[in-house]
Amino acid sequence: MSDKREVFVSVDVETAGPIPGEFSLLSIGACSIYEPEKTFACELKPINGNFDPKALEVSGLSLDELARTGLTPSNAMRTFSHWLLTLTHRNEALVFVGFNAPFDWSFVNYYFHRFSGSNPFGFTALDIKALYMGATGCRWSDTRSSRIAEKLKPALAGTHDALGDALYQAEIFRLIRSELIDES
Repeated sequence: MSDKREVFVSVDVETAGPIPGEFSLLSIGACSIYEPEKTFACELKPINGNFDPKALEVSGLSLDELARTGLTPSNAMRTFSHWLLTLTHRNEALVFVGFNAPFDWSFVNYYFHRFSGSNPFGFTALDIKALYMGATGCRWSDTRSSRIAEKLKPALAGTHDALGDALYQAEIFRLIRSELIDES
């Protein structure tokens, strides 16, 4: 058991396809959930030319443009890791928070291990969809962001921009905690 204070970090990614290794991580957006003005964002050079056209259409990102302007994966993950360390002090632990965390987590974890040797989050990941389902008792099909937004009325909206979506997710997380969990 750990007595460490938990520092929740909302993370969103845009990718070239459904799985890491075969497809590239293209952008990362993150913010401290309870201090959302503390943000991180970067775009990465693709590791290969594989892509799902729908993934690029949704994000609006270009593999050719990112090959010219993106950070190398090693530099991106090193920079992200350094930023994450600015959020914690002694006796605090980072917690990865995502909306459909299994997807975003798989890319972030893969890239941290492949390009920097370790993941600052360790093995912690919290899924907002599962948190909402547990807090409300709803069906999994009711955990779509549009349905959650209908109930919680966030000020922000999802945009398929990694940082914008990380900020939106952080707001959703705070609303779930304040309106559905802390009140009970």
